[in-house]
Amino acid sequence: MPEQTFDVVILGGGSGGYAAALRSVQLGFSVALIEKNKLGGTCLHVGCIPTKALLHSAEIADAARDSSKYGVRSTFDGIDIAGVTAYRQEVVSSKFKGLTGLLKMRGITVVEGEGRLVAPNTVEVAGTRYTGKNVILATGSYSRTLPGLDIGGRVITSEQALELDFVPKKVAVLGGGVIGVEFSSVWKSWGADVTIIEALPHLVPNEDEAISKQFERAFRKRGINFKVGVRFQGVTQNDEGVVVTLENGETVEAELLLVAVGRGPVTQGLGYEEAGIAMDRGFVLTNERLATNVPGVYAVGDIVPGLQLAHRGFQQGIFVAEEIAGLNPVVIDDVNIPKVTYSDPEVASVGLSEAKAKEVHGADNVSSYDYNLAGNGKSHIIGTSGLIKVVRVNDGPVVGVHMIGARVGELIAEAQLVVNWDAHPEDIAPLLHAHPTQNEALGEAFLALAGKPLHAV
Repeated sequence: MPEQTFDVVILGGGSGGYAAALRSVQLGFSVALIEKNKLGGTCLHVGCIPTKALLHSAEIADAARDSSKYGVRSTFDGIDIAGVTAYRQEVVSSKFKGLTGLLKMRGITVVEGEGRLVAPNTVEVAGTRYTGKNVILATGSYSRTLPGLDIGGRVITSEQALELDFVPKKVAVLGGGVIGVEFSSVWKSWGADVTIIEALPHLVPNEDEAISKQFERAFRKRGINFKVGVRFQGVTQNDEGVVVTLENGETVEAELLLVAVGRGPVTQGLGYEEAGIAMDRGFVLTNERLATNVPGVYAVGDIVPGLQLAHRGFQQGIFVAEEIAGLNPVVIDDVNIPKVTYSDPEVASVGLSEAKAKEVHGADNVSSYDYNLAGNGKSHIIGTSGLIKVVRVNDGPVVGVHMIGARVGELIAEAQLVVNWDAHPEDIAPLLHAHPTQNEALGEAFLALAGKPLHAV
């Protein structure tokens, strides 16, 4: 059987895999990158990038509807779904072309085909074996469903939702997390009637409760229906639509049911367990330095328990390349990785929620400050409400920043630096925030927690 040998063999060409490949060759390693579909993985082709294209289309639709508020005469005639699709595909294909060109330019051996781990240091693809001094598993995730809930027909996942060639009039969305609320936001902006079903007590349930409550108020104001704290029981479908039944006896009728209950690890049938790799419910177990229990084998991205975010996988890919090179890179805990939900309104956060901070540091040792975006000039100009919440340890560092409002995702960079560098509000208070920007809202919150609020009370 043909065999090729490399310093690093990577199984999976998504965010984690291709980042590991690029950093590895930068460090002087020879690299084989194996991908069965398209380089860029879920994020580029059916996740982050195309969904954000839809959300931008939705934002423009809302701007057209509301243009008279800003002194602009325009009319909104509806959504040209073929035009949206062309725009989405152009964005994705452009990024894909750039990525493939970059990998080729860097001298990475890209192997197209389905790989399987046949030994701790060897991946087999279509009869050829690729052996590495080190192997990085980066096989990503898939859209999960619930036991007994079959995907098909009018019951769809986010992948099928992206490809719809019509705007549904009425949609039910199972799951009020990131994927569920982003598609709900798009469809509402496009004119659909939307109902979200979430078993937990709040929408965006992984966020600070103050943010979740404000998010629910914003969605209610937009006319997006939601039912929280109630479990899904079943669904029936026919040629006209679906009927969703909830455990409390309520029903929701719609054209489609989007199942957005999270993502599962792509690991089944890939030889991981046979190679002796420790697993738990399909996830690959690693230590904090992303090493599995098998020497020379690492795992990154969505197959590693924790946050399933493209930029987490990307950072982990870089981390493992540097770890293999003996550079001893810094571990970033999941809690200090920034999270953004790109709906209208956006949600962005990093670090501990107030409740978690009190649990970790003691209720009497934690304070927080909520800065209302109503006091921020730029937020008024662009017509958004919202808030910035900063959580600190008393006489200590900022341990959490939580934001809601249009475009607040762009503010997460400063927030993650502050949290990860253990900065005190007093450290940030003297620094300038350009005027007029939404970034000033962060500055005001830090000033307030440092005991010298200006515009805030």
